[in-house]
Amino acid sequence: MKFFYLSSKPNNLGMFEVHEKECEAIPDAIDRDYLGPFNNGKEALRKAILINPNSVCCEKCCTSNFNALFGQSKSREN
Repeated sequence: MKFFYLSSKPNNLGMFEVHEKECEAIPDAIDRDYLGPFNNGKEALRKAILINPNSVCCEKCCTSNFNALFGQSKSREN
């Protein structure tokens, strides 16, 4: 698990970014709010949106190529 924070200052597009603790673009401690531990940025974003609907994932630290290995097939044959 990683620790995530929500910026309290908007970016150039007026959105508030979710950052992982080790992100190079994370704002200073006074300019961010702790979200908690999550497995990835998308999980942290779900909580961040409850706090601020204008939240987005940081492009530097919250992007991943995660794909589920197991899941239901969209088409089912009877």
